Formats: sequence, C-alpha cells, structure tokens
Amino acid sequence: MAHLGVAALAGEYHSVVARAAAVRADALGLPFLCSSAVLDALTEQPTEWVARLAPAQSHGWQIYADFLLGAGHSRIAVAAQSSVYWSSGVRILRDYLAPRGGTVIELDMRALTPTAVCDELVDNRATALLLLVGHPEPAVSIVKSVRRDQRLAEIMIGAPAGQPEFAEWATLLGEDGSAVPFLRYLPERLGPLGARVETALRERLGNAPSFVAFEGYDTVAVLADVLRSHGADRARTAESWPRVAVEGTRGQIRFSRTPGISVWQWAWTPVQVVDRDPAEPDRFRILHAS
Repeated sequence: MAHLGVAALAGEYHSVVARAAAVRADALGLPFLCSSAVLDALTEQPTEWVARLAPAQSHGWQIYADFLLGAGHSRIAVAAQSSVYWSSGVRILRDYLAPRGGTVIELDMRALTPTAVCDELVDNRATALLLLVGHPEPAVSIVKSVRRDQRLAEIMIGAPAGQPEFAEWATLLGEDGSAVPFLRYLPERLGPLGARVETALRERLGNAPSFVAFEGYDTVAVLADVLRSHGADRARTAESWPRVAVEGTRGQIRFSRTPGISVWQWAWTPVQVVDRDPAEPDRFRILHAS
C-alpha cells in the first residue's frame, strides 16, 4: 500500500482481520476507516490514523446484557469458540452482569458437541444460551439441537454478534431461526437519506439490506467528504477525523475520543436488539434500543 499511492483504506473487515489491518495502517501512516469491526482494542496504543463507524464491542454488548437482565435472565450460558473476539465478548458480559446478579457459564466448543451443549444447559439451569461461535457452523447445528430438546423448551437462544441478520440464517434454520435476539446497528426509524439508500439497495440486492450495507454506504460517504475537503494527503486526512460532520444513512456522523478506545470513534452509532419475527421470518422485531 505504501508504494501504490493509496490515499486511504476502507473495509468491511470484521474484528480479528480489522485489528491486523489497523495495526498495519498505523505503522504505515495510512488513514483507515473501519466500517464493521467492533473489537475495542483495534490497536494496542492510541492512534491518529484509524477511525471507526461501528460501536465498540463493550458498548453494544453491554446494551445486549441490559436486554438480557430486563428479560429476566440471570443464568446465561455462552457457547464460545476460541478467538480474541469471542473471548472479549465473554469478558464484557461477565464483567457487566456479575455486579448485577447475573452468572455467565462458559461452554467451550472445542470440547462439546451440540448434543453435549444441551446436557450442559440442563445441568447448569441456564435460562439463556448465547452463540459466540461461527456461522453457519457450529451455530446452525447448536440451534437445531437445542430447539429439538424438550428439556430446553423455555430457553432463550441469543446471538449478540448478529449471525441471524443474514438471509442464509433463515434459509438454513427456517422457523428454528426465529426469536433469536441479536445486535444490529440501525436507528428505530431511518431518516430521508437512509430511506432512499434502503430503497436503492433493496432494488439492487433483491431483498432487504443488512445493517452492514448501511455501514458500507456511510464509509464511502465519509471518505468522499474528507477527500473532497482535504485532498489525498494522508496526514491531512488523519488530522480531519475530529472535524468530520457527515450526514449518514443512520444519523450525523462525528468522531471523538472515547475512554478505553484507541481509535477515533463514532460515539453515537445507533444500537438495537432485534429478532426475526416467528410469524414472519423475513421481518425483524425491535426488542430493545439504545
């Protein structure tokens, strides 16, 4: 990138990949606008070169934890794979829930089959199971196993990372994939720009766009504004992050410094907890919003 005349980097990267990209961009002095990744520690040290549109994981997942407590869940199991992202999620949930009377029971998916997960849920008297695992597998197999276990008829399945957002989830799971609350980053109502973009994306994609599509549009809008205003000079682009004021699809985008976050952050990203409506799996219900 250093030798290609690149002015800035944008990406629909997700957390583990985005962290590697952010560290490299910081080392090269290359402005990087991160669209989707939420991992708090995108870089080990504060950097002027990286800005982010998605909310930090600690912010979104604490909102999800509030939703769980409000729904009456205090014994919460997490089926977790081994990665920096999932480990961070477990830690956020445990740190937030424990002082509020919640218990987080970690189920190591390196050692458990989907059937064994069901046994663990019964033995631990869990009332909610969160899927901190990859999609489609093992997430789909876990959901199918839990839904078919009569002992777990009352358990809530949740997926804070957003696996049920995508159409493949409904295709693979059908009715079993409904009523699985997850996080998405949209306002309760889109403004005029968001509504126009949604219509255009729906026509192009053939179905309703995910929140990731809006993140992508907003990324391009911010970078286009910055480059129009400041040209292609990398240093000037990085210096402009705190002065950005762009109307995005989900609201006015401004970056600021947030305690504990090493990059420039859009502090007011809207956050919802939603699920697929059991009666109409192609529709989403808002269960909780920031």
